[in-house]
Amino acid sequence: MTRTISDALPPTDALPVQAQRPAWRDTLAALRVRNFRLFAGTNLVAMTAAWMQRIAQDWLVLELSGSVAAVGITVAMQFTPMLVLGLLGGVLVDRYSKRALMMITQGAFALLSILLAVLTLVGAVEVWHIFVIALMTGLVTVIDNPARQVFVNELVGPAHLRNAISINSSIFQLGGMIGPALSGLLMLGVGAGWSFALNGAACLAVVIMLTRIRKAELIPSPRAPRSSGQLRQGLQYAMSKPTIYVPITLLASFSVFALTMPVLLASYADDVFGAGSGGYGLFNAMVAVGSLVGALASTRRATVRLREVVFTAGIAGLLQATAGFMPTIVAFAASLVTVGIATLLFLTAANSLVQMSSNMGIRGRVMSLYVMVLLGGQALGGPLMGWIVEQFGTHTAMVVAGGVPALVAATVGVLHARRHDLRLRVRLNHAIPTVSIVGGRGA
Repeated sequence: MTRTISDALPPTDALPVQAQRPAWRDTLAALRVRNFRLFAGTNLVAMTAAWMQRIAQDWLVLELSGSVAAVGITVAMQFTPMLVLGLLGGVLVDRYSKRALMMITQGAFALLSILLAVLTLVGAVEVWHIFVIALMTGLVTVIDNPARQVFVNELVGPAHLRNAISINSSIFQLGGMIGPALSGLLMLGVGAGWSFALNGAACLAVVIMLTRIRKAELIPSPRAPRSSGQLRQGLQYAMSKPTIYVPITLLASFSVFALTMPVLLASYADDVFGAGSGGYGLFNAMVAVGSLVGALASTRRATVRLREVVFTAGIAGLLQATAGFMPTIVAFAASLVTVGIATLLFLTAANSLVQMSSNMGIRGRVMSLYVMVLLGGQALGGPLMGWIVEQFGTHTAMVVAGGVPALVAATVGVLHARRHDLRLRVRLNHAIPTVSIVGGRGA
């Protein structure tokens, strides 16, 4: 008898369901775990430095080339390896120690950042140098990102996984709020090179932190033995579950269009508002402010459902499309906060649902597919949005960037509602409409 994927793998743990939101004292419950607390503290420094490098890198390319399309190519060089090799990275993550893999990848990131810092500080950097280093960084990310995703579960276990994902998102966005501002100050004061140097030092700090993790307190994932067909098995498993393939489908449209914000914000800062590098840092920081609020709000979720993932994806797309019509720099900056909130509510919901729908024996491959779509989509979207900016203008590009994901979310929502006989119900409560989704007849 032929074994199915379900037979070959242990059953997925039941999704934790809460009838009520967690108590306020449990909002950051995952930080009670010593290993995760150490990881989170170092991760805040690392994420701040990573944002500093990304902002400085994109602006340096724009200064050296004078082309928004060149910024898009930089994004493509950094994310294309994940698009091409992402599933292979997931196989390696399922086979080997996540902690050991991260020590290797973070050391490699440190060397690449220090090399870019030296080239910039001595005045020898050229655009092709940045392209090559971005490509090499992308190759390392193929392993680092899925390893980081699965390692969080080893730090906290399934009981705190959703909370840990939200805290990680908050840390990422807090870094995104601090990093662009610091990078803008450094670029104005001493140049981009020091942002790269600080990121190299932060990556070394992550390596040191990983040596201090208490291995005895980890909840290790079962390692997948070497066997043929593991890539195919991962894809088949993901495609067998709507709670995995629907969020990844929405993420695909979102990453290609909506998540190419560095390309769009560079154009708004340079061409639309003439705000320079300081304005570029400000715009990224405003997105990060909203994202931090959204990530913190996600820690208060009682449950994560597929309909919530679809709804937040659509709202985030609509808000980003609306930002394209903002006439002043103040209105545009304010709109970026709302975009950040909605985007993070979508991303944390999608990430949580995909992870909790995957058993540990195959989670590395599932999350590599997730990350492949998340980062690989940006590899395609970077040059595409750069071309749209140069051909049709920045405002049009922003409308497209939000409008396409909103349309995809609406289509997925209609198909899902028809399949499960769902309908909207609107009730008036003291003249305030309340909208809910309920099952139809026989549901």
